Amino acid sequence: MSNDPAAPLLFFDSGIGGLSVVNEVRRSLPNAPLVYAADYAGLPYGTKSEVEIMARVPALLGRLVERYRPRLVTIACNTACTIALSHVRAALDVPVVGTVPAIKPAAESTRTGVIGLLGTAATIRQSYVDRLQTAHAPGMILLRHAAPELVHAAEAKLRGEAVDPQIYKDAMRGLTNHPDGDSLDVTVLGCTHFPLVQDELAVAAPNMRFVDGAAGIARRICHLTAGQLWPNEGIEGVFVSTGPIAELESLRPALATYGLTQIKSL
Repeated sequence: MSNDPAAPLLFFDSGIGGLSVVNEVRRSLPNAPLVYAADYAGLPYGTKSEVEIMARVPALLGRLVERYRPRLVTIACNTACTIALSHVRAALDVPVVGTVPAIKPAAESTRTGVIGLLGTAATIRQSYVDRLQTAHAPGMILLRHAAPELVHAAEAKLRGEAVDPQIYKDAMRGLTNHPDGDSLDVTVLGCTHFPLVQDELAVAAPNMRFVDGAAGIARRICHLTAGQLWPNEGIEGVFVSTGPIAELESLRPALATYGLTQIKSL
């Protein structure tokens, strides 16, 4: 149990995708101190090799834990988790919560037995996804499509930039153009960036249901921190990045809505 109310929850992602997880956590733990780390110097993760991610993520999280002394770490990045989660847990002496594609809730809600997975190229090719399908969706059809353009669309949206709606249509067609795609009724948003553009995806595919893992992650964080002390009121959250600080100014208004008002460099 953490006896220091100021000990933060640390969230880590390659960019701002993990804000979709932060949003859920803040609903349950509104006064929790937050540190959000974005590895903009390494963005995007989805095009990197497993070796690159395995070397990069544990090292960065080691530095972040040493600097901020969090009570718990959440890797709010599907790609990093499917590749490096076990290595991070072995390297750190704090609890680590991972993010994996929400195939189980998708399988529980599908009526047709055909579910889709939108993710990065690195995520959808992992054997971990195969194991999730075997464990939670046996006998069902899982259609996969790599949609790295949605990462950039989410980043642009939060910066207040215009995004071509065709990007969202093309991402959904990447699933529905598969054999059995006409029976697809539930799509897993297998990258934490993607829930940030769920409204736009819903316009592109109005009869589709979308699921992601944010609510489940929030429940897990609440369980692991049950009984711990928190500040009596919310305090300023920290957004720390490996990229140039000047490039983050356009994100400042969006970050403030998540309580992240201090921007720092790692």
